[in-house]
Amino acid sequence: MSDTPARLLTLLSLLQTPREWPGSELAARLGVSLRTIRRDVDRLRELGYPVQATMGAIGGYRLVAGKALPPLLLDDEEAVAIAVGLRTAAGHAVTGIEEASVRALAKLEQVLPTRLRHRVGALGAATEPLLTWSRPTVDPEQLTGLAAAIANRERLRFSYRRHDGVSGERRVEPHRLVSAGRRWYLVGYDNDRDDWRMFRVDRISEPVSIGVRTAARELPAADAAAYVTDKLTELTPVYRAVATLHTPVETVAGRVGDSPADLVPIDALSCRLTSHSDTLEWLAWRLLTLGCEFEVHEPPELVAYLREIGDRATRAAG
Repeated sequence: MSDTPARLLTLLSLLQTPREWPGSELAARLGVSLRTIRRDVDRLRELGYPVQATMGAIGGYRLVAGKALPPLLLDDEEAVAIAVGLRTAAGHAVTGIEEASVRALAKLEQVLPTRLRHRVGALGAATEPLLTWSRPTVDPEQLTGLAAAIANRERLRFSYRRHDGVSGERRVEPHRLVSAGRRWYLVGYDNDRDDWRMFRVDRISEPVSIGVRTAARELPAADAAAYVTDKLTELTPVYRAVATLHTPVETVAGRVGDSPADLVPIDALSCRLTSHSDTLEWLAWRLLTLGCEFEVHEPPELVAYLREIGDRATRAAG
């Protein structure tokens, strides 16, 4: 890369990832010599970026916290405001920006001076949000710690509480963080079980980096989001409902069914509906809001649930 400004920006972007970069790896990525890397690091230091170098066979370069912020054109108040905003977005699962917030927060907190890092932590501890939904339990600091371990490919040890309440120690090679609604999942390779697993981040406690770097493994899915989707689908019960609707098919066409094959005519005054859902409540609501008589053939759990809410409605009406 012969364009010096572009090369410096690329080098800075790499160094902002919380890991140590061997000089040879940086040189290979940028297509330059080790001498050029050393020269570019000196230029970044002259601009105020605290780049630390370590010697030896496993030495390299990394961006560390300095006495002052690098020249980001931010004053102290602006830096604190950005860090608090990123913590809020990461911890409260604002749709569409969660993962980017975690990445940006990890980069910013890495170079915040100690005095500002303490201010951000104090403000976060003293703030109690008023939300219209149940408060998320994921700690943004834990998210940034997990993100750093993923970037460094470092094996983690942590305590994990299963859905039945039993806790145990896990040794995991973290792969990706996945935000699903207001929950976060860590996808990683479980060394004790010799298989891929996903872990709810709010059930992880005391994560510690073992200090062992691991090679990349091939995930048995297109990506981490697809892996989590498949696993959640496996864990969620799916009900298949079959019902006769005593109304012409034209009156409900387009209002029910996931495809045209889910709704077929029986005769001029009735039709057959096949529907799928992970909850009986949704199936019952779908049928009750059609405004017609119907008869449920399966599943028996839906028949029992309709009887229950029918009795409840009758009692409520006196």
